[in-house]
Amino acid sequence: MSHGPRSGLYAVSSALLAMSRHLEVRDVLKTIVASARELLDAEYAALGVPDDHGGFAQFVVDGVSDEQWKAIGPLPRQHGILAAMLREAKPERLADVRRDPRFEGWPSAHPEMSDFLGLPIRDGDEIIGALFLANKRCAKRQGSCGFTEDDEELLSILAQHAAIALTNARLYERSRELTIAEERSRLAHELHDAVSQKLFSLRLTAQAAAALVDRDPVRAKGELQQVAALAAEAADELRAAVVELRPAALDEDGLVNTLRTQVHVLDRAHTARVTFSSLGVRALPAAQEEALLRVAQEALHNALRHSGAERVEVALEKRGPGAVLRVMDDGSGFEPQAVRRAGRHLGLVSMRDRAGGVGGTLTVESAPGKGTTIEMEVPGG
Repeated sequence: MSHGPRSGLYAVSSALLAMSRHLEVRDVLKTIVASARELLDAEYAALGVPDDHGGFAQFVVDGVSDEQWKAIGPLPRQHGILAAMLREAKPERLADVRRDPRFEGWPSAHPEMSDFLGLPIRDGDEIIGALFLANKRCAKRQGSCGFTEDDEELLSILAQHAAIALTNARLYERSRELTIAEERSRLAHELHDAVSQKLFSLRLTAQAAAALVDRDPVRAKGELQQVAALAAEAADELRAAVVELRPAALDEDGLVNTLRTQVHVLDRAHTARVTFSSLGVRALPAAQEEALLRVAQEALHNALRHSGAERVEVALEKRGPGAVLRVMDDGSGFEPQAVRRAGRHLGLVSMRDRAGGVGGTLTVESAPGKGTTIEMEVPGG
């Protein structure tokens, strides 16, 4: 069995091992597609996971540049050959997909494809995806398909293991969702108990201070100082609990859209001008996205509440296989030598902990009257 530059048992083994390394569904899909394309030496490969509305919940391609993909437009619908694979659950090997009577065309920016090999991905009786390749790199007779029966057999093996890898990834993500839900419930109980107790004490202390204002101002002052201390403790406990909750928007919309939305809300809520820009950032592992979001939130809080800034800029950019976040303000700044004293107040310790927890780094540049720039870099997944 010959399939281009890499062939045989080693290539199959490498592809299967690559699939088993990932637990995130998106990463699994990308690995399956890249492995299939390389293993069968095709120009293009894609994998679609259908939704229940005639479209695809996810659609991953390999061999198409980001610029091409953007120009192609929205995700394809379940039609033509793709629909046939999902509906009839059988392989499709075609000499020229464009000549098949089920072919319904494609967008103008779509690359030209001729010979085609596609298989459904099955989990028992359920069709959970469709995997296909196009334009095998080989010499072909006019009107013949470059993909062979051996290719189909090999892709079938890959599709079977892809079903296992995809199912495992889905189970992992479901397990993680349940864990997050359980943790949210636990934190909610802790939040209710701890903060309720603090607020109850705060109310009683405030009532005592009110009763003492006229007859014993000195004691009343002491009670009011206790009120301030209790309020600060309640705020700290509330903040600690809320910070541990991963926002649903991050799971649903991704890091870029979540940051853009939050910045837009802050821009409308504050007199300072708050802007957001992103360049080339794709999906990152969940832990890294959450850490970047939390650091951005902390830095924005500092800039808008403490610095007196008139302008705050949030930028997220691709750097190598990872990403870098910058939050820059033109506010009052602070003396870097005093970072130990200011660190706790400004949340710099927790920001550094979050960066270090995902293998990243955090740097802070500031000077009195010169604003502050917080930069966090994370490696690729």
